[in-house]
Amino acid sequence: MAGLVVPGILLCMLSAGSGTSDLEAALPPAPHDCPNNCICAADVLSCAGHGLQDVPVALPATAAELDLSHNALERLHPGWLAPLSRLRALYLGYNKLDVLGHGVFTNASGLRTLDLSSNMLRILHTHDLDGLGGLERLLLFNNKLVHLDPDAFQGLRMLRHLYLSCNELASFSFNGLHGLGTTHLRTLDLSSNWLGHISVSGLAALPAFLKNGLYLHNNPLPCDCRLYHLLQRWHQRGLSALRDFAREYTCLAFKVSESRVRFFEHSRVFENCSATAALGLELPEKQLDTQVGQSLRLYCNTSVPAARVAWVSPKNELLVAPGSQDGSIAVLADGSLAIGRVQEQHAGIFVCLATGPRLHHNQTLEFNVSVHKPRPEPEAFNTGFTTLLGCIVGLVLVLLYLFAPPCRGCCHCCRRACRNCCWPRAPSPLQELSAQSSVLSTTPPDAPSRKASVHKHVVFLEPGKKGLNGRVQLAVAEDFDLSNPMELQFKVGSESASSTGSEGLMMT
Repeated sequence: MAGLVVPGILLCMLSAGSGTSDLEAALPPAPHDCPNNCICAADVLSCAGHGLQDVPVALPATAAELDLSHNALERLHPGWLAPLSRLRALYLGYNKLDVLGHGVFTNASGLRTLDLSSNMLRILHTHDLDGLGGLERLLLFNNKLVHLDPDAFQGLRMLRHLYLSCNELASFSFNGLHGLGTTHLRTLDLSSNWLGHISVSGLAALPAFLKNGLYLHNNPLPCDCRLYHLLQRWHQRGLSALRDFAREYTCLAFKVSESRVRFFEHSRVFENCSATAALGLELPEKQLDTQVGQSLRLYCNTSVPAARVAWVSPKNELLVAPGSQDGSIAVLADGSLAIGRVQEQHAGIFVCLATGPRLHHNQTLEFNVSVHKPRPEPEAFNTGFTTLLGCIVGLVLVLLYLFAPPCRGCCHCCRRACRNCCWPRAPSPLQELSAQSSVLSTTPPDAPSRKASVHKHVVFLEPGKKGLNGRVQLAVAEDFDLSNPMELQFKVGSESASSTGSEGLMMT
């Protein structure tokens, strides 16, 4: 044992003298550039809640998620994200940012989530968000925004969710969405602002999937008849934004804050609104019915030829040429949508998005596709032929009854058959006797005049007499010899002769 310990100690000393061990070489290097008062864990860097007034200078290049929320940041320097090429999420909420500035998000094309909520931003300029071409989620709620430049969101072509609630916006351009396209946008939250003027035609032109994610509740909307009919239609269609916050959709009846009423609970305010005011607001959905296995083709017919056409499937999948990912839906060169074999998964609303310089604004068309399973065809059945056949058979039977009376032999057979028919009537005592003639019993009868020994095993039935009320009495000869059963002697009354003769002797 000692001979093994000594070589081990020598090996350890040699390895310590030669340099770093293999175990140390296998371990990852420690993040020496982790800022003070921050937490670095793998690709996550958290510097939240430390009262920082400026962004730390040295940030690890491996960070994919950076949390600088709940600090006192007032400014962001241009190009400060250049070293963070792997950054995907940036959290800057609950700071003191009042402006952003040009070039703040340069080299941040890989960013997917940006949280700027709960700051002090008042104006969003055209180039404040440059460099965020891959952004999908932008949180700007709970700021002090009063103005958005017409192209404030230009370049955010991949944005899907935009949150602008709890600000001070008095207007919003739904026609151009401030430079933001509707191709990918699914959520637009404008709730709890000061929106007092809204373009109803701009709202009506939005695609169906964006209407479902458009939140306008808790705003001083005008009590306009066209707006009322539009929101009422959305509410009847069950759009989630209207369904979930129906009681918080209010309008000003007399342009003062004290006259705020609920859209869907005070119909008296809109009782003078004519239904014709809602005509032409929205293009009606084209209802299409098809069956499983059939082919379907949808054409995006716009007012003028469009330069670019895209489709959105019922599963919110953006469809451009050549088509869907699973290959079941194809987008052809002319912009039409084709489905070779329709399946149940294709049921729902298809939306066509058309853009082009000749179009006044982006046009959308909606197709509500209903898919049904094919019903099996019923077997051909000629009811007219069967009716005619039934009439002929009935006529033949009537003629036979009238002109072909049965012969005497037939009458005799008929009477005999009638006697054998089992019609439901009250049974007579003789029928009860016949029905019970095959019963064998060792139990003596109730009549005290006749007693049968318990060792007797052969019985016959004696018909009921007066005083028995139709009951059958069992009688056994006292001098019956078990070895010679044929010599059985019994008393037969005048009333029981026919019964005993017909029934005979029963043995077990």
